[in-house]
Amino acid sequence: MTVHQLATPDLAEPAQAQQRRTSIGRLKMLIVLLVCASPVIASYFTYFVIRPEGRTNYGELILPTREIPAVLPLKTLDAGTVQPASLRGQWLLVVVMPSTCDAACEKRLLTQRQLREMLGRERDRLDKVVLVVDDGALKPELQTALLTAPPSNVMRVPREALAQWLAPAAGHSLEEHLYVVDPMGQWMMRMPPEAEPQRVMRDLSKLMRASGFWDTPGR
Repeated sequence: MTVHQLATPDLAEPAQAQQRRTSIGRLKMLIVLLVCASPVIASYFTYFVIRPEGRTNYGELILPTREIPAVLPLKTLDAGTVQPASLRGQWLLVVVMPSTCDAACEKRLLTQRQLREMLGRERDRLDKVVLVVDDGALKPELQTALLTAPPSNVMRVPREALAQWLAPAAGHSLEEHLYVVDPMGQWMMRMPPEAEPQRVMRDLSKLMRASGFWDTPGR
């Protein structure tokens, strides 16, 4: 028997087996990752997608969510132009107010500040936004308070333009609510008039937990 009569060894078989083992290993790793991440994915999916009727959220979920308009005419207090897209990337807690801010308005601003601080280590994921719906001058002491660290993001916007994005509950005005906007610029929750801070806080805490795996502080 000569050498050229010997059967050719099947060199492809080991390579195929190795590829099969690699594929199985990757599949097992993916399964492990999914198992580890499943509680977070499930909680976020339940809160934002399924929204069961037995939910305990205090604020009213906005269905469907409403994206911040690309042409919303935002201005700083010194008339500088603000691009709406610049507000994306952070959770926003929004107060709408007239320049003649009364006692109820000042209470909402105080509540807004307190709620952010109550978030503790998560507070850097939420910005305070104040939208002034007229061209009047703010009281000096109010303006100082709004700009005291951590400062609020104070802007002017015509009421008619803002109404294309935010809306009050039936029978109420824009100024009576706190509004929650997600980091993608979607208005997704409206708090009741004269909202109870502790109940608002529970909703905000749930939102921070549910979004913690994909949202980080800063833009």
